[in-house]
Amino acid sequence: MKHSIWSYILVMGLTTYMIRVLPLTLIRKPIRSKLIRSFLYYVPYVTLAVMTFPAIMGATASQWSALAALIVGVILAFLGNDLMIVSIACVLTVLLTEMVI
Repeated sequence: MKHSIWSYILVMGLTTYMIRVLPLTLIRKPIRSKLIRSFLYYVPYVTLAVMTFPAIMGATASQWSALAALIVGVILAFLGNDLMIVSIACVLTVLLTEMVI
């Protein structure tokens, strides 16, 4: 049993190391492809969205209040409001929606 745990840790460590080292060793010239550059530009935003969306939908007692807060937050953020204003509006939206539902 202990042998398999250590082998799992070793494989995970090597995988993580290779993911970080391979791009440094294989790509020495600037990336000129527009497709690859745009893909790499959006990777952090997509990763953040994929991690945040399930947390938003599961953070409240009702999925309807979470959906309402998500819609309010996206609209306010799209309009260029400050992060504090967006978060307070989302909290108030959840509070009001939970009172109604």
